[in-house]
Amino acid sequence: MGAVVADDGPSGVKAPDGGWGWAVLFGCFIITGFSYAFPKAVSVFFKELIREFGIGYSDTAWISSILLAMLYGTGPLCSVCVNRFGCRPVMLVGGLFASMGMVIASFCTSIVQIYLTAGVITGLGLALNFQPSLIMLNRYFDKRRPLANGLSAAGSPVFLCALSPLGQILQHQYGWRGGFLILGGMLLNCCVCGALMRPLEPPKLSEATKESAEKKVKKKLLDFSVFKDGGFVIYTLAASIMVLGLFVPPVFVVSYAKDLGYQDTKAAFLLTILGFIDIFARPICGMVAGLKWVRPRCVYLFSFAMIFNGFTDLMGSMSVDYGGLVVFCIFFGISYGMVGALQFEVLMAIVGTQKFSSAIGLVLLAEAMAVLIGPPSAGKLLDATGRYMFVFIIAGVEVTTSALVLALGNFFCIKKKSGEPHTKEEAAEREELNKSEDKTEDAKVDSIEVEQFLKDEPEKNGEVVTNPETCV
Repeated sequence: MGAVVADDGPSGVKAPDGGWGWAVLFGCFIITGFSYAFPKAVSVFFKELIREFGIGYSDTAWISSILLAMLYGTGPLCSVCVNRFGCRPVMLVGGLFASMGMVIASFCTSIVQIYLTAGVITGLGLALNFQPSLIMLNRYFDKRRPLANGLSAAGSPVFLCALSPLGQILQHQYGWRGGFLILGGMLLNCCVCGALMRPLEPPKLSEATKESAEKKVKKKLLDFSVFKDGGFVIYTLAASIMVLGLFVPPVFVVSYAKDLGYQDTKAAFLLTILGFIDIFARPICGMVAGLKWVRPRCVYLFSFAMIFNGFTDLMGSMSVDYGGLVVFCIFFGISYGMVGALQFEVLMAIVGTQKFSSAIGLVLLAEAMAVLIGPPSAGKLLDATGRYMFVFIIAGVEVTTSALVLALGNFFCIKKKSGEPHTKEEAAEREELNKSEDKTEDAKVDSIEVEQFLKDEPEKNGEVVTNPETCV
């Protein structure tokens, strides 16, 4: 999925929009690729784990679920660590955790041990790398930020195209234990990417200023008042239902092809097709969403993307040969990329910039719970019925239901709220801006930065304004 981060960085430091920022972008591209492609690519080892430990599909599916749940659910922890120690040290420790988890997993003798190592430890390590890398990317880029975020988000499908066949080759040559060991060594590259995250030099701050900044960050992390917004509640409910089924097809499509009697390498190639289509779907959808006529109606485009994804799952349930699965992966890659490119843009439109940082953390926590039970429950259904058709049907129904919840909720609730109140608030903010312009000496900001500047409270006396990071 995509990622959006709003982070102002140190006060008084202008984003270079290039230079060393391109090295930061390269590191963020690799981190994003590992973070989102790894839980899907590890599914190529599921067949061997089933034979090794005599378990069912639902048991192996917990590995991907735990990885995703750690990536989604540790946002507040990552925020606290970054605010306390900085991005680079957190990423270096995260790279060690990610690698250590996979290396230890290669020596495990039970599936529970793999849950704790490849699931919890590696998932925590990836989370400690992913969110800080996005913070640094957005500190280094300002005018070119949409381009930078789009390029870094493309790391997910690019790595999925590479890691899936690579995992299949490693399993064939060295078994699942050797494959885990080698992948653990590859994850050490996260430490190299962390070393690239050279911090921008902030101005010197007094102790009182630092304490007030820390209090402001904690207040945002604990801001539950967003639940008073009906639009946010509807979005959170829809997103949680969507995530129940969104990640199920990529986890099971390889095993589906193998059960149809196709070779392992041919089955793993399906994820490569999906990832290749996703590479182009994300930036194209982002360009479409940015069009003048489309952007105010982005929530409906997001609902369409979810309906498209759910319908693709329902059609994929009818696949009986390899050609049918290839067509399914093509259309799933398109719809999956659309969902990833739009989800956080829609959330920001609903709650506004001021509460976005708190809202995204709470949404990700809610999604983490759904991610944790989605693929395992689908595996239980597969164990009970022995047919992949029902797994894909349930996933399609869940995603389609989430689209209906969001679209109908937006039409009857959110749309009515988004008329005059927002206009009056914006007018008041602009008046406040005119008053504050005389007092501002250091900064010259454009119109887009002004809105965020006002909603997130102006910087005073060199105070650092920091927003929590987000992940897709």
